[in-house]
Amino acid sequence: MRRVWTAPVGARVSMMMKFAIRAAVAALAAGVAMPVFAADMPEPIVEPAPVAPIAYEEPDVGGWYIRGDVDYHWSDIDGANYITYGPNGEGGVGTFDTTDLKGAMSLGAGVGYQIDDHFRVDLTGDYWFDSDFRGSTSGTCGGAPCSSIDSSSVNTFLLLANAYVDLGTYHGITPYIGAGIGGARVEWDNLRNEIPGLPPVDHEGSANWRFAYAIMAGASYCLTDKLKLDAGYRYSRIEGGRMFEIAPGNPGPGFDGGFDTHEVRGGLRYQFGGRSGCEAPAEVAYEPPAVEPVYK
Repeated sequence: MRRVWTAPVGARVSMMMKFAIRAAVAALAAGVAMPVFAADMPEPIVEPAPVAPIAYEEPDVGGWYIRGDVDYHWSDIDGANYITYGPNGEGGVGTFDTTDLKGAMSLGAGVGYQIDDHFRVDLTGDYWFDSDFRGSTSGTCGGAPCSSIDSSSVNTFLLLANAYVDLGTYHGITPYIGAGIGGARVEWDNLRNEIPGLPPVDHEGSANWRFAYAIMAGASYCLTDKLKLDAGYRYSRIEGGRMFEIAPGNPGPGFDGGFDTHEVRGGLRYQFGGRSGCEAPAEVAYEPPAVEPVYK
């Protein structure tokens, strides 16, 4: 019969104690090593979500334009006077009792530059057709009181350098204000002086350049992306000057006191380049909604 050897009880207890100590040491070493290993691990990489590019077009705001206008105007003449002569040749000043100018039409044209969305400048020339003049004077004829009826006409070429402020475009309508400065060539026709019972006397009309300025307000309307309809009001002031020359044996020369003119204007403006303010709104590329970051 084979004999089986068994370790004494004390030896077995000793072996179990050694195994338990080894396991505890291994567990402690693993606990210390784990934080160190974790510190050496790389940070997670965050990739931003792709964003679609936004369409952008470099603004082109400057642009040349031409314009044409037609208007009806009426002028207030600021009085008129003339040189008189006494029996011994001494001079004096006579004044017209009444002065009146009728309304008339005019045509204009110009060239300008749109600086940006709110500022533009132009140079304009307007020809005012003949306005009929009627006036009256009073004095003495051969020592007796008398009065005369005076008639003539006047046409004007007005040349102005203008600057405007466009106040924004709303549904294709752009209100504006502006001012101009320049000169006017005023040309008077012959002045006929008629006194009942005496033959009429004609004074040669005078033509000369004078200082002028204007202020205006109006609005334009987009007909196309380049063509605008322009309508507005303009007030202009033309300074006084020589009106008629001396007629032999009669008073003269004569001078008008200048004109305050009111115009109702309408016309077209065509812009060749740059942004006119009439273009359709620019299209912007689709931009997707924001997406949460993706971690890898």
